[in-house]
Amino acid sequence: MKQSLQLRTSQHLALTPQLQQSIRLLQLSTLELHQELEQLLTDNPLLERLDDPLDHSLRLLADGAISQQAPAGEAPPEGPPGEAPAAEADSYDTPAADTESTTPDADMDWGDSGRSKNNDDEESRPQLEAHHCTLREHLMEQMRVTVLEMRDRALVELIIDALDENGYLEESLEEIHARLPEELEIEIEELQTALKLLQSFDPMGVGARNAAECLALQIRRLPGVPLVTRRMALAIVENHLAWFAQRDFNKLKKALLCDDEDLREAQAVIRQCNPHPGAAFASDVSDYVVPDVIVKKSRNGWQVSLNNDVMPRLRVNAMYANLLKQGKGETAMGAQLQEAKWLIKNMRQRFDTILRVAQAIVERQKNFFSHGAVAMRPLVLREIADTLGLHESTISRVTTQKYMLTPHGMFELKYFFGSHVATEAGGEASSTAIRALIVQLTGAEDPKNPLSDSKIADMLGEQGMVIARRTVAKYREALKIPPVSLRKSL
Repeated sequence: MKQSLQLRTSQHLALTPQLQQSIRLLQLSTLELHQELEQLLTDNPLLERLDDPLDHSLRLLADGAISQQAPAGEAPPEGPPGEAPAAEADSYDTPAADTESTTPDADMDWGDSGRSKNNDDEESRPQLEAHHCTLREHLMEQMRVTVLEMRDRALVELIIDALDENGYLEESLEEIHARLPEELEIEIEELQTALKLLQSFDPMGVGARNAAECLALQIRRLPGVPLVTRRMALAIVENHLAWFAQRDFNKLKKALLCDDEDLREAQAVIRQCNPHPGAAFASDVSDYVVPDVIVKKSRNGWQVSLNNDVMPRLRVNAMYANLLKQGKGETAMGAQLQEAKWLIKNMRQRFDTILRVAQAIVERQKNFFSHGAVAMRPLVLREIADTLGLHESTISRVTTQKYMLTPHGMFELKYFFGSHVATEAGGEASSTAIRALIVQLTGAEDPKNPLSDSKIADMLGEQGMVIARRTVAKYREALKIPPVSLRKSL
């Protein structure tokens, strides 16, 4: 066997570090992007951010007044465009910082200048968020002014600590009594008395052991309810709550020996009750979504623009860059310079891709922006990918966790893509449009005679949409619309 040298040519795709970073930035949401950016700014000294959110933060003077001037030793605020000093000029086509000169003792005013600018105490003092009162704190305050004996206070506090976030006592009194030390000599009757006292506190229904007891506690304390109606409402929640939940009004009328009017009055009383009395004291914080693109109506049609508030302004530090050009820098800083340039380029490419995809979506969903969800047309990722000359995976990354602000509300870009349903005319209807029609039909139905899934399918068929009853049921469940039995009312 003879050895020899051969020359071959071949092509293969290599994921360079720059391409890997571009793909990673493209699939990040706005929040994840800024978290990633903060880490990169910490690791790379050659990278600077011009829109630091702390640049314009409020600062307090010695007397508590608010000063909006930058303290000595910090970077001065940005000035009018076109006044950037030559030392901070950027040679990599990134946004340049704008600065203006300030005196060294700009905010070294410890006298009355702060008070002279803000005479009103409300304007010169920062507004702090009020303390959030929990359910336990609310009940403990009532106990302190109601219960005087220390032993009784300890028992009531013991039951308060056993409540869940909705105000229910999930653990039975027997279980609580069993884990108490015997030397305390606490009887089960004392715990029952403490529970009765707790159930008289606000909010109504707190300390209940189940939903029926919770509703009964509230019905007994509701003011202005006639005695007959109160008794009927108590009979429903204590004995026939399952029938009431299933809206089986015929069985209720037979069991209570009443007519529709009496049952309707009792139902109105039960609806005033809150099955989760402790939920009002929950400390859930709402999560707000910031749009990546904004769609507005103009004379030329629908215009798409990027949200400048989520676009970070980056540049390369001019001083370090000049040192590297003069050959005074280290080799490691040269690699960091290249990484900073890659990041700036990839960041610009990310937002350009998002804008292009958003424009293509708006172009194909013009009817949605003009007439609402009922006019949504079928759309798949491949259609946008073929139009923009991109891969489907790229479109999928762009449309995931990216949001668009429209006159109809905030939507994820994925919302505008959906499957299709055939029509009698041979066309296609979007599943999103069908969901919107189902919402309209159920919203306009007669509460005494709601529409069944078969009836909704027939009504959609009259509009030319061929859809099965099972599909209607699937869409209705996705929209969290109850079935026909639970939508029926007296």
